Amino acid sequence: MASSRSPFSWQLHGNGKAIAPGAVVAPHERLSWGRTIGIGAQHVIAMFGATFLVPLLTGFPPATTLFFSGIGTIIFLLLTAGRVPSYLGSSFAFIAPLAAASNQYGPGGSLGGIVMAGISLFIIGLIVQFAGTGWLTKLMPPLVTGSIVALIGFNLAPSAKDNFMKAPITALVTLTSIVLISVIFKGMIGRLSILLGVIIGYITAVLRSEVDFTTIHQTWESEGLIGLPHFQHPEFHWNLAGLFIPVILVLVAENIGHVKSVALMTNTNLDAYSGRAIMADGLATTVAGMGGGSGTTTYAENIGVMAATKVYSTAAYWVAAIFAILLSIFPVFGAAVATVPAGVLGGAATVLYGMIGMLGVRIWVQNRVDFSNQVNLTTASIAMIIGIADYTWEFGNLQFAGIALGTAATLVIYHVMAAINKGTGAAGTDPLTPDATDPNSPEAAAH
Repeated sequence: MASSRSPFSWQLHGNGKAIAPGAVVAPHERLSWGRTIGIGAQHVIAMFGATFLVPLLTGFPPATTLFFSGIGTIIFLLLTAGRVPSYLGSSFAFIAPLAAASNQYGPGGSLGGIVMAGISLFIIGLIVQFAGTGWLTKLMPPLVTGSIVALIGFNLAPSAKDNFMKAPITALVTLTSIVLISVIFKGMIGRLSILLGVIIGYITAVLRSEVDFTTIHQTWESEGLIGLPHFQHPEFHWNLAGLFIPVILVLVAENIGHVKSVALMTNTNLDAYSGRAIMADGLATTVAGMGGGSGTTTYAENIGVMAATKVYSTAAYWVAAIFAILLSIFPVFGAAVATVPAGVLGGAATVLYGMIGMLGVRIWVQNRVDFSNQVNLTTASIAMIIGIADYTWEFGNLQFAGIALGTAATLVIYHVMAAINKGTGAAGTDPLTPDATDPNSPEAAAH
């Protein structure tokens, strides 16, 4: 049975050299080891820009984050029995809570929040594994999921502006480079537009004397060429729970979406592994938080590599994970990444944070969420304002910021309004039923 296959056992696909038209290399297959190593290296490149951008924006050690992304990927491959190909990189959903927690409690408090989120995510995965995903769909229909993802992205807008205005010329060069590369080039180069834009912005910053290389020299002098990343233990402040735990709703949606995408591309039913995938991400996030890394999530960037190569082999992800761990033990490498100045970060963040927000909008569009329905319109409207304006609410020693409040408001307002509407029918049809009216029909024109 495929489900009992060892995660370290891969069947050679054909002759190991070529892929027939219309065929794919399945997760339990591999090409020759030389080709597999090459594809694994592509996965490292694909995840690199996003994985490093999170620690740069939050002040975490880049090498430590890279180390735990590799460890997290290994955990994921083991818990999913080598059936779901995925790289676990830094999650953008953690950026806002990390920034808020660091300002209040420092890095230790941020790590404690990551651990709380990781444990909560693992528990959700455990429930999904035994109870299925139906209850999640009812709790978080597309309107709710899209609202939460959107408010997390747009909540970060002030941070992007702050960094942008510290060096507007460099930030503009970075932003322009990302935009142009994404539309001029196809394939891998186009998908690496953010990483390449950051490199161009960094060169611009060097020419404008905005980069301080002192840290690189000090790191070389104190740690040499090879050394372990900087590890740090968490501190737990329970008032941060409301800031971090809502993030798991995004991670759950990303994990389930990732499993469904891989299943579609490989023509394989992987529903039985949805719970395992969420549990694995929760455990990886917990381990990262215990040692000084950022929270993880399955990476859409690497789906692009699989779609382009038609190689879904988990062997390539083992290669990518090992590469990431090896790169993390070069202290100078991490120090060099940490020198990326604010202007470059501001330019890249303007694109990235907006993309996170628009991913929420994409969920609405793909699921045809009907905003002529008052339940949907009111829920999303309130959630967006709370998230963008970063409302805060203090209750005793607990403080709930924009993301936590926006998430809570989304869930409460939607389910309360939907329940009342079910009884009264005042808001019209079921909010989950897309508007099937043809926009070109006479009925629609009359409206």
